[in-house]
Amino acid sequence: MLATEQKEQKASTQQTWTEVIAPQGNLFDLKLREVWRYKDLLILFVKRDFKAQYKQTIFGPLWHVIQPIFTTLIFFILFKSLAKIPTDGLPPILFYMSSLTIWNYFAACFTSTSNTFVANAGIFGKVYFPRLVLPLSIVLSNMVKFCIQLGLLTAFIAGYSIFSDYQFTPGINLLLIPFIAFMMGILGLGLGIIISSLTTKYRDLSVLIQFGIQLLMYITPVAYPLSFVMQSRFKGLMLFNPLSSMVEGFRYAVFGSGMLSTSLIIYSIIFSVVALFIGIITFNKVERSFMDTV
Repeated sequence: MLATEQKEQKASTQQTWTEVIAPQGNLFDLKLREVWRYKDLLILFVKRDFKAQYKQTIFGPLWHVIQPIFTTLIFFILFKSLAKIPTDGLPPILFYMSSLTIWNYFAACFTSTSNTFVANAGIFGKVYFPRLVLPLSIVLSNMVKFCIQLGLLTAFIAGYSIFSDYQFTPGINLLLIPFIAFMMGILGLGLGIIISSLTTKYRDLSVLIQFGIQLLMYITPVAYPLSFVMQSRFKGLMLFNPLSSMVEGFRYAVFGSGMLSTSLIIYSIIFSVVALFIGIITFNKVERSFMDTV
């Protein structure tokens, strides 16, 4: 009997563990290798986010097409027909649709990731996985929606080139589209996880975000070109907004026209990277104890 217990004790001491869950001691430990190990779960969350958003709806994914079309028509009536705001020589429909394509991607990334902890508290409390997987999956699922709306924009550009006097000339500037979309995703992710970390204690921030993102659109050159406000007293506010150069840069990437300032693009890149860095540090800090407050 004694010999059997000694054998069992010896076998238990020789066990090797495949996974060790320990408190995170370093805020700068991003665990990117661990996130890569959970890439299958990341893909699963991407599919879940894309399908669940329009489950039990009438039009389903067609809302990705319907929403920018209707918003473009509203912008055309308000800002072109009534306000007479110029569109830098571009057809107004193409101008508004291109702006909305990149803006919708940022807004979706920002608003969705800003609710990560609160919306997924049930999952976080039951099973372990790198928490950064969830906000990353949101950014990637929104990238799918961005590609759908980019395809819609391409179809409208082709239609204008065939049935109107406007002629679209593709150039090397099109190579900037993936880069600008990537930077918008980083900015949305960084700002979103900062807000997500704060909403674990201050729930009313989620209400403020829904209201604030609508106001932010009007101080970003989405419905008007950046050149339109360069002579106004709001010039400084527009230039301080890192989204301004990104939206203007996206229109330049698509059409080859608009104000593309290298210094403003560099400023937006630095702002996005710093926001992501601060966001991940804050996310890692809140991750330790958020279950006590959610």
